[in-house]
Amino acid sequence: MEILISLCLGITLSAASGLRVFIPPLIMCMAALFGDLPLAPNLQWIGSYPALIVLSTAVVVEVLAYYIPGVNNLLDLIEIPTAIAVGSVLTAATLGDLNPVLQWTLAILAGGSAAGIVETTTSVTRVAATTMTGGVGNPVLSTIEAVLSVVLTLLGLAIPLLAAGIVLLVIIGLIRKTKSILLARRQRRKANRMMEGRYRNRTRYRLR
Repeated sequence: MEILISLCLGITLSAASGLRVFIPPLIMCMAALFGDLPLAPNLQWIGSYPALIVLSTAVVVEVLAYYIPGVNNLLDLIEIPTAIAVGSVLTAATLGDLNPVLQWTLAILAGGSAAGIVETTTSVTRVAATTMTGGVGNPVLSTIEAVLSVVLTLLGLAIPLLAAGIVLLVIIGLIRKTKSILLARRQRRKANRMMEGRYRNRTRYRLR
């Protein structure tokens, strides 16, 4: 049961890192420093003051960067692999004194996957928001993502099982939303090709 709770916590923190990579590890670091969160022996450095300084700086830079037009979409390309790596580390840190092989296998499969799915789907949503609003809606979306990352992290620390269930529902919803966005984009491209083809045919007919 203890491993299940730890795994649920790790998955929740990983999913939150898919929204903002450095917010969950910062909150984890603070919880560990206050003595509220035990960490795996091989990852005790997460709960250190040097880590607190580095993570605090990273959070400020990351959050502010998402409000710069054009930079937010570029960050998504960088943060997808970063979120997977961070999610794996966060999950491994919550699993306690497990066999390292089992620890990192669970961390990569559960935590890395959760972080990667959330980061990838939110990046698709952000590109769609940029297209539809001309970038005007991106600051609002960025704010919502940052707030959700904080809320999900705190919920995971307080009620891991409930938080993991919410994460599962969120991931399912994000995947469905992403599929609908990609389908709509394909349909628009197909419609544009058909319009271009008709225009070319009319042009050729007029030239004849």
